[in-house]
Amino acid sequence: MHSINFRFISRILGMMCLLEAGIMVVVLLLAFAFHESLLPWIVTILAFLGLGLPLAFLGKELKKKQATRREGMLTVTFVWLLLSLVGMLPFLLSGMTSNVLDAFFETISGFTTTGASVFSDVESFPKSLLFWRSLTQWQGGVGIVVFTVALMPIFGGGATQLYNAETTGITHDRFFPRISDVAKTLWLVYLAETVLLVALLWVGPMNLFDAICHAFTCISTGGYSTKNESVEAFNSPYIEYVLSFFMFIGSLNLTLVFFAITGKPGRLLRDEEFRFFTFFISSLAFITILWMVLHGEYPTLEENLRRGLFQTISLGSSTGYLSPDLTQLGPFIWMIGLLLMFVNGCAGSTCGGLKCSRFLVLLKNLYNEFKKQIHPHLLTPVLINNRQLSVSAVHQVLAFCMMYVMLIFVGATLLMLDNNGFISSISIACSAVSNSGPAIGEYATSMASAGIFSKTILCFLMLAGRLEVFTVIGILTPYFWSR
Repeated sequence: MHSINFRFISRILGMMCLLEAGIMVVVLLLAFAFHESLLPWIVTILAFLGLGLPLAFLGKELKKKQATRREGMLTVTFVWLLLSLVGMLPFLLSGMTSNVLDAFFETISGFTTTGASVFSDVESFPKSLLFWRSLTQWQGGVGIVVFTVALMPIFGGGATQLYNAETTGITHDRFFPRISDVAKTLWLVYLAETVLLVALLWVGPMNLFDAICHAFTCISTGGYSTKNESVEAFNSPYIEYVLSFFMFIGSLNLTLVFFAITGKPGRLLRDEEFRFFTFFISSLAFITILWMVLHGEYPTLEENLRRGLFQTISLGSSTGYLSPDLTQLGPFIWMIGLLLMFVNGCAGSTCGGLKCSRFLVLLKNLYNEFKKQIHPHLLTPVLINNRQLSVSAVHQVLAFCMMYVMLIFVGATLLMLDNNGFISSISIACSAVSNSGPAIGEYATSMASAGIFSKTILCFLMLAGRLEVFTVIGILTPYFWSR
């Protein structure tokens, strides 16, 4: 086995930091426009430059641009950690918190698009800091690394390994042969969706600033809001319907969305995962709305329908915008909420969670096992979109699902050791791994009261979940480091 190419990793980390420094100039200009303190942004930009320049210089003499899977896994993990560590500086320097762990938690929750927050009064934040919170989610949505691969062809042969390390799982065929072209096109689709959503929100009761911030966190299925009461603060059915639609769009495979908007909607409509996800969300939304109507949660049928639909899509897309507090709705809705957070949206989307494609493989493989009980020698391939999955692909999905469940179970157990309740521990562990955000119980709206140990565990779970488990967990195994 070849030794790890640390020059490659250093070069990519350096270029990421330099790119982020450039992006933060936008936040600096916003702070200037709103007459807010420039110090947090100047210091953070200098920190990114101070790290980026030497790291890029260390990889300057890079002779081998080709990277193996190991370099890809290390690079992607280090990128998310490094950007979160430096990106937390504005929270500290603006005086919003003096707790380093809280600042890191908020930033990694942003970059991983989890949306869990340690702050209960975000309306006291400077507008530039609110914008930065939303921007971290927008960057993290379709992926910081995918973004960079799209912009920087200097990655050469390593681009594929970086892309694969961040987008592991069942994916659709590439529509361009070069991975950089794929990444660039996905980002253009992502940007177009964002611009359209900004316009639609601005037409409603939101001002331009709130429209931009909520477009960033909706399209990325992140869930941060500029208001303490989240979307409810706007008291607008129009806003809830628009966000519901775009959260659903954010849950779909970006490749298929690209085909749909370029005159080939049949590719999307024929996709088995899309049809299953639509049925999954529609069924649970219907059950939730029916339960709300029968229990008289809201005075009118329209309000029950709107709130039920919004909450179902918000959880099923891993966005996690707050509508009604799940804790107040009772155990039956808790279970629906946990199921939505566990499965989430489609592969190749900005969603977290298990993904419907893997859930489909599980269901089909389970059905095949029932058939084998009657006919032991029957050949029972797993078909997705009428194409047979290889045995190794099925085994990888099964291994992923096992690791995913174990991560939630172990995470919840560790949280219980820190004196968290059973329901709270299960829900926040599932929420963190699936990058959903809200929980049931004491952490329904904020993680402010969580202990140091709990917040540390949740930071790890958020990162592992966002990078789809294997990338982060794989680095911790002895085999990864063996030569």
